[in-house]
Amino acid sequence: MRFSHSMLGAAALAALSVGATTALAAPASAAPNTTAQKVCGSGYKTVNSAAVGSLGTVYLAYNAVNGNNCVVTIRNNPGTAVDMSAWIYVPATNEGDSDYGRYTSYAGPSYVIGKGFCVDWGGAIANVSVQVTGSNCASLKEHRTTQTR
Repeated sequence: MRFSHSMLGAAALAALSVGATTALAAPASAAPNTTAQKVCGSGYKTVNSAAVGSLGTVYLAYNAVNGNNCVVTIRNNPGTAVDMSAWIYVPATNEGDSDYGRYTSYAGPSYVIGKGFCVDWGGAIANVSVQVTGSNCASLKEHRTTQTR
């Protein structure tokens, strides 16, 4: 799936708004104590994470065998479905993937091939979002932004 950086930003903002598309999404059926590895699948190891306020965590996982990155947002306290998202984007290849909807436990997984590239990724739970840019680029410093609406 191809995304331009501005399209991805617009999609992230749209997902944070309550809309008809979001209201129609089916809730995820995860166990309350799931992990990024369980959601992403066999071979994925968590390589980075970012707190979504006190509501949960967005995880970046990587599979060294196939070069895929995976992002999943997991709530600390699963319950009634709320707006959630998980997204990832590789600026160098203009490739990205996202999952937005109303979920009870987690959003994602979102996958992109990213071997050898910096990645931008993030997610949201209810009215709190986090975005990490320039991530996993060896010695380069990433930038994190958390926003409450």
